[in-house]
Amino acid sequence: MSKNIFSKLLTGLLICCLHSIAYGQSKNIPADLYKAATIPDSLKKDANAVVRYRFVDITVKSAGRKVTKEHSIITILNEKAEGEAEIELGYDKRFRSVNTERMLVYNAEGKMIKKYERSDMYDRKAYDGMSIITDDRIIGMKHDIATYPITIEQIIETESNSYLDLGSWYYQYPEMAVQNSTYRISINPAIGFRYKNKNTTIAPKKEVLNGMDSYTWYVQNLSAFKMEDEALYWQVVPKISFASNLFEYDGMPGDISTWQNYGKWQYALNTDVCSLTPAREEEVRAMTANLKSDKEKVKFLYEYMQHNMRYVSIQLGIGGLKPFPATFVDQKKYGDCKALSNYMCSLLKAVKIPGYYAIVRAEPNQEPADPDFPADPFNHIIVCVPLKGDTTWLECTSSTQPFGKLGTFTENRNALLVTEAGGKLVSTPKSNIDDNQFNNEVHLVLDADGGAKVKMQLRGSGGYRDILLSLDHIKVDEQKEGLIKRLGFKQPSSINITPADDKDGVKTIDVEMEYDKFCDIMAGDKQFYRPRVFDLWRLTIPVLEKRKSDYYFEHPMKKTCVTTIDLPAGFEVESLPANASLKFSYGNYEANYVYDAAKNQIVATTKFNLTNYVIPAAKYNEMQQYMDNIAKAQNKKLVIRKKA
Repeated sequence: MSKNIFSKLLTGLLICCLHSIAYGQSKNIPADLYKAATIPDSLKKDANAVVRYRFVDITVKSAGRKVTKEHSIITILNEKAEGEAEIELGYDKRFRSVNTERMLVYNAEGKMIKKYERSDMYDRKAYDGMSIITDDRIIGMKHDIATYPITIEQIIETESNSYLDLGSWYYQYPEMAVQNSTYRISINPAIGFRYKNKNTTIAPKKEVLNGMDSYTWYVQNLSAFKMEDEALYWQVVPKISFASNLFEYDGMPGDISTWQNYGKWQYALNTDVCSLTPAREEEVRAMTANLKSDKEKVKFLYEYMQHNMRYVSIQLGIGGLKPFPATFVDQKKYGDCKALSNYMCSLLKAVKIPGYYAIVRAEPNQEPADPDFPADPFNHIIVCVPLKGDTTWLECTSSTQPFGKLGTFTENRNALLVTEAGGKLVSTPKSNIDDNQFNNEVHLVLDADGGAKVKMQLRGSGGYRDILLSLDHIKVDEQKEGLIKRLGFKQPSSINITPADDKDGVKTIDVEMEYDKFCDIMAGDKQFYRPRVFDLWRLTIPVLEKRKSDYYFEHPMKKTCVTTIDLPAGFEVESLPANASLKFSYGNYEANYVYDAAKNQIVATTKFNLTNYVIPAAKYNEMQQYMDNIAKAQNKKLVIRKKA
């Protein structure tokens, strides 16, 4: 028998053995899987932890009802993976329950040193940082690790009587090796089953057992990998997504085999909550009677909602999916993303303008919903208004978002429009450099002793507006510290920040600073300066032999800064930094310096454009050199001297 055939036979026997005892006593699992010394050297490289064994077994007997069993053994090699010694499971009174939760701890030699049962664990309300009230609870605990390596065994069983899809299997995370891992779904064939691979090509073994379709995936001996800087998790980490065609949530059956069918279910869920009272609708029509165009009416109603309603997250029962009635929001003056978006649609409905409830995945650079795999990857609601020749999108949870602008939170995704005819998956807008501008004017007055006084006006739109707006909500000292850190100022002797306008999507702040020492070097009758208060671009990236993943910024951008420098009386320019004009496939950088001897004044104009926020891996080295060249250009000194 060849070595290769013997290895395959041994692997097959191990799979059968592990599957047969997955929920028996842990003593039945091969003892070597508990001992750190038995980890192959190939699995230790770049790994903070090693999955010695994991078996996830999901049984779906009917739509909406599933039981999930998981048994895992993970050896933690260092403190970077200490989170693997924690167990946290969510449940609620109506939809999800935890039947079994156990954690056992073993030392490096494989000897059990601690055992945690459910009675040893905390049980508390879940808190997501936003919701003021929720049905969700968490049961769990964390083992405090004294020495490494250490091995954690977890045995878990949960049950659900409502679901939309069947989730995903991420079989390997960054900096984690996998020795053995199995995922099995057994499902009633009557409800249908779909799966889709991303960043992997592994295929399941399919069987029919006791009238159920059974799908089993298995991986072994996967070496750890590292994420590259600014790569996106969902573009790199292997994943298999699962869904049944039929589902049930809170007793409401649905079909998610197509986006259209899923939209029909959501539309039916919202039918009884999407209208205002007739009297209130009449008031809304009166408010907009003097406005001529539909777009003017939409803008007026959006800003009315922003000024009169506030965002409050409340997740109760099916409330995690169904919005509060529009009449509730109208009376109480608050709601979550679902309720406020539904309310906005009801305002539009009152004036006979179609507006669609749109379900989307939020947070910057999140994975778009897959057109070819209907499921529920969503976590946020916005509104789409298909005006003639000018589709308008509305972010209803923000009291400050400009009309018709989404920003990085939801731009460039696939959103599911919920219409009477069902769901329709459409793309949200993609911002360009004109949407995200940071334009600055700086007046810098130097003194003969190397100090300086600075007056600046900073203006931001898009993502930069968000940054400047965020300063309004923190303490003065935190504002100063945050601005200095973000823009990279030298530490001033004093700083004063004054909010100015916030108009037409552009936020302005005025900043005044004083420096006892702004000069970098003083030598004899000469002074050496960086000819600006802050660099327009500060990022540099390491040299890589071959980049594998695309590099992501949050958005494209246009940045400018005009710095006027008044020289001290009795001084003149000895040398200006060289002008710079640098180009990159997705942007450019320019710096220009002009000295007016009559005014004894320098005007430095700097521009930076990034036209695409996704940089293909093949362009990484070009970008790396480009950013290094920007850094070199910005390090050039202005030299002034006392007049003879």
